[in-house]
Amino acid sequence: MMTTDTIAEHKPFQAEVAELLNLMVHSVYSETDIFLRELISNASDALDKLRYEAIAAPELTADGEPAKISIIPDKKAGTLSVIDNGIGMDRQELIDNLGTIARSGTKSFLSRLTEAKDGAGLIGQFGVGFYAAFMVADRIAVTSRRAGASEIWTWISTGGDGFDIAPASDDDAKRIVRGTEIVLHLKEDAKKYLETYEIERIVGAYSDNIQFPILLQPEEGEPRQINSASALWQRSKSELTPEDYTQAYKSIAGAFDEPAMTLHYRAEGRQSYAVLLFAPSTKPFDLFEPDRKGKVKLYVRRVFIADDADILPGYLRFIRGVIDSEDLPLNISREMLQNNPQLTQIRKAVTGRVIGELESLAEKEPETFAKIWDAFGPVIKEGIWEDFERREKLLALSRFTTTTGEKRSLKQYVESLKPNQTEVYYLVGDSIERLKSNPKLESATARGIEVLLLTDPVDAFWTSAPLDFGGKPLKSLSQGDVDFGLIPLVDDNAHDKDKPEADEAATIAVIKDALGERVSDVRASQRLTTSASCLVAGGAARDRVLERMLAQQNRGAVTKPILEINMRHPLVAAITGQKDAARDLSLLLLEQAQILDGELPEDPAAFASRLNGLVLRGLANAGG
Repeated sequence: MMTTDTIAEHKPFQAEVAELLNLMVHSVYSETDIFLRELISNASDALDKLRYEAIAAPELTADGEPAKISIIPDKKAGTLSVIDNGIGMDRQELIDNLGTIARSGTKSFLSRLTEAKDGAGLIGQFGVGFYAAFMVADRIAVTSRRAGASEIWTWISTGGDGFDIAPASDDDAKRIVRGTEIVLHLKEDAKKYLETYEIERIVGAYSDNIQFPILLQPEEGEPRQINSASALWQRSKSELTPEDYTQAYKSIAGAFDEPAMTLHYRAEGRQSYAVLLFAPSTKPFDLFEPDRKGKVKLYVRRVFIADDADILPGYLRFIRGVIDSEDLPLNISREMLQNNPQLTQIRKAVTGRVIGELESLAEKEPETFAKIWDAFGPVIKEGIWEDFERREKLLALSRFTTTTGEKRSLKQYVESLKPNQTEVYYLVGDSIERLKSNPKLESATARGIEVLLLTDPVDAFWTSAPLDFGGKPLKSLSQGDVDFGLIPLVDDNAHDKDKPEADEAATIAVIKDALGERVSDVRASQRLTTSASCLVAGGAARDRVLERMLAQQNRGAVTKPILEINMRHPLVAAITGQKDAARDLSLLLLEQAQILDGELPEDPAAFASRLNGLVLRGLANAGG
């Protein structure tokens, strides 16, 4: 039996890769330039990894060969080569890196990519840029030697059902001491990428800030460097233009949008580090992946250390950029990063600066801040729950849709409080439309009280913390007691002040008897003016929306709700006088309250039957 070490072997692509390649090969994206940006970015990563590994193993770079990326167009052969002398890949790494996508969320990414008009932007964000080369090439050969290894391997694919992997030739072995050579056999309609001016245009637009020299080898003449190869974050702000920052953002973040916010500064003192951070203007597709990993790259004295060092808290994971420390040890491991006291101080200081910059933007450029909030508001609100130290600042930053308008701040809310109003009221639900029709708003609306309408899933969590703003507690309209008695009505003639039409104690006793264990209590409502009933949680219980969410994840039982009834409503008033129908009417009050909360009645068939019976009884009485 022959071993795979001595013969070429054909391997199939992972199903997701095959699907992705099908999209690339039949691509309709106009931004085919992305392929070169992505290959250069991968080459830069390989050089970064070599520089990092060489700290512990200096022999990996003992040949003294300077780090570089070479681009070689060959018009005669119709090929474009991208070569780096970085860390390289062994046989298994070629299979793993170029044959599979080892990342969660791949399925959702592919569905987004299939539908998206901004496919090129998604490709860059997801980090599968190598496959973008199949937009311009009908055959790709990758030859690679891992730094310090004797073996060298070649990976070849036409973008079909799989790839071939085999030991490289003797000529390849002599030519490639370490690193990776990618040769693209360009399609006829992509031959423009063999023109030096096209290559220089793409590098200038997307890769100028790559830290390593990018050398273009023209068909005649000597190789020449075509990028600035400088760590832009180490340069003075006065030297840089807005275009420089935009280009740096696109290069560092692999993005196609414009940055909505740029933060560039140098910290001096007990610790010295440079910071260049950006807030995107559009939402990356993987924003809500369960690991909530950040995307800020950590460097130490221009040496890349990690791209997921959790420098910022999870609720700022949308921030992109670089932090470059002068003081951290170069040989710091990823495990040591978690507990390093110097990095802890950097985390705290940089988080404070980012929030300060968002505050400044909200005050001075509200329209720009609104873009960030629209894209990342649900993520920032995670911090209200998690970050007690900065809770007040994050509440002040937050913007809400309310019964008064959109993009409302709590500062604006508190400034427009009604006479005798001492609390900030909110309601949590699934959609703005459903919340606006929720009966729990009725009494507040009758008094012109503004209510926050909260529809992001995270809202059910952060509102469960004891919160106040400007000394005014936040209060749910679906939890505990609500008393608006001291707040004047907008219309003095409103029927909210009418006397109840029913005997309160007798009515509640009948309904309690009919409902039994289905509810924890029945009481007269201060919330309702026109609806007959609503369901609320007790003061010490969780908000009902949060309870439902946790129950769906098997993280807690649902407690019995309180049924509140409107003593002025004719249906409620009729209960004590309708002995035969009292039970059905009581159940109807509960079931319609459930429906208005977005729940199904416990027994939908019984509800339909009961409702039909009551309607028929009413029709019979009307006819008689």
